[in-house]
Amino acid sequence: MIVYRKRRGSEAVMLLFAIALAIGGYLATHLNIDQALPHEWPWALGILFALAGVAHLVVRIRIPYADPMILPIVMLLNGIGLAMIHRLDLGTNPVMHSGELQLMWTSVAVFVFCVVLIILPDYTILNRYTYLFFLAGIGLLLLPLLPVIGSEKHGSRIWIQLGNYSFQPAEIAKIVLAIAFASYLVEKREVLAKAGSRVLGIELPRPRDLGPILIMWLASLAVLVLQKDLGTSLLFFGLFVVMLYVATERGFWPIFGGLLFGLGAVVSYPLFSHLQTRVSAWLDPFSNYDQNYQVIQAQFGIAWGGLFGTGWGLGRPNLIPIAKSDFIAAAIGEELGVTGLIAIILLYGILVARGLRAALGSNEPFGKLLAAGLSLIFALQVFTIVGGVTRLLPLTGLTTPFMSQGGSSLVANWAMTALLLVITHHSRRPSGKASDPQASLASDTTQVITVS
Repeated sequence: MIVYRKRRGSEAVMLLFAIALAIGGYLATHLNIDQALPHEWPWALGILFALAGVAHLVVRIRIPYADPMILPIVMLLNGIGLAMIHRLDLGTNPVMHSGELQLMWTSVAVFVFCVVLIILPDYTILNRYTYLFFLAGIGLLLLPLLPVIGSEKHGSRIWIQLGNYSFQPAEIAKIVLAIAFASYLVEKREVLAKAGSRVLGIELPRPRDLGPILIMWLASLAVLVLQKDLGTSLLFFGLFVVMLYVATERGFWPIFGGLLFGLGAVVSYPLFSHLQTRVSAWLDPFSNYDQNYQVIQAQFGIAWGGLFGTGWGLGRPNLIPIAKSDFIAAAIGEELGVTGLIAIILLYGILVARGLRAALGSNEPFGKLLAAGLSLIFALQVFTIVGGVTRLLPLTGLTTPFMSQGGSSLVANWAMTALLLVITHHSRRPSGKASDPQASLASDTTQVITVS
């Protein structure tokens, strides 16, 4: 059998490196702008060090066999996002305090991360509440449509406003629905994998098995049309289709899902002006300079940064509207260059790869599908938002995980990280270390291979 080492020491070293890079960006910004270090830099270093230390200790105690690379990558992405948001604060007059607010939300997110690890040592208990999670997820997804608490910002109705506070329920819904999809597909995958008639060499499913994907298609269209949110619509429908393919291993599902989404987009495009605006900004942004100003400024910023960037604090990313949230990738591309932006994308790629590795290594179906689903959420978000910023795709309005300004997104992504780490712990630990109903003990003659 394969026996993994804990590698918590390696995780600690990588966390120190992540903190050093994040603080380096923060200090370089002030050195380039003010030619001096900020007075509060020891506090910033101490807070980041404390947050990383607490997260590391909880992982070391609760899930010692968890993947050692995931937490440092997440901390590095979060830290670089904090440094860039603070840099954007310095470019406003008067100086804003979004960086301090984001640091507060980082503390809340790490707290939620630790709570998930403490109260959920066995993720398989989530498999018991399939339809409850599904109803809760759909309810959260459509909650902003309520007339009193629903709020529209930047052209999309995706916010809940409670007094002075607002949040995006779709950030919580993506976790809830990923759990619901994994649980449902574990239960129904044999039925969904059964073939019906054969057309053009493709085995079609039975007509009565098309119900779930049609329901999710209608739900995604409701989000697209009523909430004017292309990104969330694409995220949830794409997540279900890909998880359906992973569960059944049948190529029909992604083909059929792509055709359904294309049909919905073609039918909706001439009927709704917000879709026409997004497509126009994608194909020909200079056709309406005022309307597409955000996309145009992002392209200019990345072009000015070039291959290696202008340097921390030496660019003008504040000329990009909403650079702290939707377009933080463009701000990074300007000051860190295309090279820095590619490095960030590679970090996301490693994060997704480690999650998919956990899915492959999991010894029970629910863990496989949940790890794959959580990893795919990160992959789809990064692909759609970076693709929108660089005009590979129409702009979707999704957040860049761990980096964009926003408390609800940050907390949800850290909670997803905690779930992913729990799954990696169960897939990596030796079978005799803890009770595992689906694991079998190795015989005395089994060859043991130790890997990281």
